[in-house]
Amino acid sequence: MQKTPTLTTDIRAMVAATETSIIGVRDRALILLGFAGAFRRSKLVALDVEDCAFGKDGLTIALRRSKVDQEGTGRKIGIRYGSNPETCPVRNLQEWLEQAGITGGPLFRSINRHGKLQEKRLGDIDVARVVKKLAQRTGLDAAEYAGHSLRAGHATSAAIAGASERSIMNQTGHRSVQMVRRYIREASLFRENSAGKLGL
Repeated sequence: MQKTPTLTTDIRAMVAATETSIIGVRDRALILLGFAGAFRRSKLVALDVEDCAFGKDGLTIALRRSKVDQEGTGRKIGIRYGSNPETCPVRNLQEWLEQAGITGGPLFRSINRHGKLQEKRLGDIDVARVVKKLAQRTGLDAAEYAGHSLRAGHATSAAIAGASERSIMNQTGHRSVQMVRRYIREASLFRENSAGKLGL
């Protein structure tokens, strides 16, 4: 079943709904990076600290081989600093690494019920759990959302904001323009809507 995209307003609300504990710090970094990077959930949890390079313009992430990169050359994507520190994916990731004391290895890790960081990397299903938990806290129907909501949300939100097909594809890694156009069509339902011009 196709999951509902998390739009920018949803992401802001979800960030505001996170806990003040170390779990909240991780969850904020996870959803913001997943959204800004338009990651598949498997790619998001596969990231290591060594794949990340912080610079003056933002964060560069080196992605290893993916299902659309059969030659295994990988690719790099950029995550710019956000205008709002509270929802900036780069600053929130830096805060997570600092507070968790992570200097290498898996970027996103599990935390036990006592708030202690584990060595174990988060799994695909954990991304879905975090998205569903935060969706529910913001009054959304958790059943409508999952890990893919972040990736779909990036493409849809970028299209609503007028981003080009090429720039969306550069971030998502889609090879097929048809797939990206599906997100753009959904975004255009209200952005380019003649019903809004009727003066009702």
